[in-house]
Amino acid sequence: MLRLRRFLLIAASIAGLAVLFHLIQVHGLEPLRNQVERLGVWAPLGIVLLRGISILLPALPSTAYSLLAGALLGFQTGFIVIVIADLLFCETAFLLARSYGREPIKRLVGNQAMAKVEGFSRHQLEGNPFLLTGLLMTGLFDFVSYAAGLGGTSWRGFSLPLLVSVLLSDAPIVALGAGIFSGGKLLLGAALLGVFALALIAGVVKQRARRQAESAS
Repeated sequence: MLRLRRFLLIAASIAGLAVLFHLIQVHGLEPLRNQVERLGVWAPLGIVLLRGISILLPALPSTAYSLLAGALLGFQTGFIVIVIADLLFCETAFLLARSYGREPIKRLVGNQAMAKVEGFSRHQLEGNPFLLTGLLMTGLFDFVSYAAGLGGTSWRGFSLPLLVSVLLSDAPIVALGAGIFSGGKLLLGAALLGVFALALIAGVVKQRARRQAESAS
């Protein structure tokens, strides 16, 4: 039953994003932004909750919500919204794993996601803030948050790398969403450079983590 609910949630989220991006392409961004402004605080709150659910259930497409925040809210507001969501729900994932252990997390995220979580938990993240920060800057930050909790990382040892990684990695993705749909060439160019830098960092970090795992085994 839990798997069915998770599947329906994932399917509904993907379908909703597809419809929204289709509406943006067909009708333009300004009418949607006007609707968002009329919603007031409910629009940013909705994006925070959707992004948060995508972190706690890692199968959901979390990056799409960063693009969406930039497109609908603009860079500044969208960036603040995504940073709040990431800090709040990554901390929640970390504390859930640290407090309740492997089995409840496995029931929550499923077997496939749990295999990735356990893979990261073997990277000896405790006492290695640079590796932890780098891994949190990749697209697998939700798995890493659970892994840090399962691996016994202290709250302080997790929170500072999380803050640094969120501030550095969220900005280019939100800016990309804002730049694509607003036509801002300068913002779009900076966002593309940022995304390219994130890809390079992710590649280096994953290679280092793989070597560390092989040397530990």
